[in-house]
Amino acid sequence: MKKYIVTTLLTALSLFSVSAMAAELSSSNDAAIRAALASGKPTIADFGARTCIPCKKMAPILEGLNRELKGKANVTFTDVWSTPAMAQDYRVQMIPTQIFFDAKGKEVKRHMGFIDKQDILKELRAAGLK
Repeated sequence: MKKYIVTTLLTALSLFSVSAMAAELSSSNDAAIRAALASGKPTIADFGARTCIPCKKMAPILEGLNRELKGKANVTFTDVWSTPAMAQDYRVQMIPTQIFFDAKGKEVKRHMGFIDKQDILKELRAAGLK
């Protein structure tokens, strides 16, 4: 019985970790961010790393907003360790950094550090989210 419980718990934990990993936004490349900026919708481009603690805290927030705002705004994540040139191109000095763009693709706000869902929504509304 004990062995069955341990096996069941390990299976549940492995399923949970696989689904938690699948919930993360994939890392955007330059073409994906350019497409988001050309879409005519406000965009948040988050630059971070999968290993950064504040970035890990933001991952479920960004994923939720990505689903919630589908068709209204763009939510992107770029792993700066995978694409260091992009971090340099977007002048990222620390992670996480969020860059907010209006519907015309113009940068309107930059924030460094953790930012909660309500503040992200506030900035996206200021950038034109309806």
